[in-house]
Amino acid sequence: MLIDVLILLVSLVVILFGAELFTNGIEWLGRRLGLGEGAVGSVLAAVGTALPETLIPIIAIVFATAEGSHEVGVGAILGAPFMLATLAMFVTGLGVLAFRKRRPTGATLAVDTGVLAHDLRYFFIGYALAIGAAFLPSDLGIARWAVAVALIVLYAWYVRGHLQGDAAEHVEDLAPLRMRRLDRSAHQLDPEEPRLRVIGLQVLASVALIIVGAVFFIDAVNNVAHILGVSEVLLALVIAPIATELPEKFNSIIWVRQNKDTLALGNITGAMVFQSAIPTVVGLLFAADTWVVAEGSYTAFASAAIALIATAVIFVPAWRRGRLEARHLLIGGLFYLGYLLFVIALVAGMFR
Repeated sequence: MLIDVLILLVSLVVILFGAELFTNGIEWLGRRLGLGEGAVGSVLAAVGTALPETLIPIIAIVFATAEGSHEVGVGAILGAPFMLATLAMFVTGLGVLAFRKRRPTGATLAVDTGVLAHDLRYFFIGYALAIGAAFLPSDLGIARWAVAVALIVLYAWYVRGHLQGDAAEHVEDLAPLRMRRLDRSAHQLDPEEPRLRVIGLQVLASVALIIVGAVFFIDAVNNVAHILGVSEVLLALVIAPIATELPEKFNSIIWVRQNKDTLALGNITGAMVFQSAIPTVVGLLFAADTWVVAEGSYTAFASAAIALIATAVIFVPAWRRGRLEARHLLIGGLFYLGYLLFVIALVAGMFR
């Protein structure tokens, strides 16, 4: 037990260190590639930090042979957008409130509403398609393949839109690259502009740290949960996804502290689009018998409905007001708490 707790703490530090390296490196990568904040936050950062929670369902569904592995994989796929739309939004809102005295805009987020609208539009379309496919019979392979192809095309079109739309806007006020001194010759010639190879090295190293830290963190969470006798349902739907979403949460906290709100929220909404389009394809095609709304899967798919509702409740009123406040993001915590209490009651046998 004590060893698992120690592993939890160490892996948490590793993830935090990796997230700090990643945010710094990914901003420089966007600068060198001529990309704007929308593309950096919603595409580069979102895909990079989504790797831990994406690898888990792929391994569980495609490679694992243990009984119930498909259920674990599908639970992880559905848990990611839910956590991003609820808990990650809540944590970001807390971060804004915590740093409001040092932020020029205080508790108001200075975000590019065009970037958020672009992300959330694709999230709603992609996730609705993926969840809609769960109502199809599992043996209707052609229809599922059609939805899977549509999701891949949708995400490719989404990325294309960001790369084209943000090309003229660049990330400003960058801190020096953390690993710039590894390239000594270039650092002596132009210390302000690191070479692309060093930037790439830092990004890859940070992603590796995040993945390694997340893997150890998840294992430790699983061990502690089993020692304490926590239910498998509670572990799969609520506890484990918290660990896999740590990179997005840490990145967003780092960016709101630096007053880079578009990057902070784009990291979350971009990951929501990625999670709604790419991992769902794995569930659709390789876990067709499990990716079905039926008795035994209602609780898992309820999280998908909550993710869509929470996103609408948080952002639709903000668009109407013309501004996004930290308190709007805190609403995500209420949805997460409500679902947590529901799952706990379900595990305790209160619903028959």
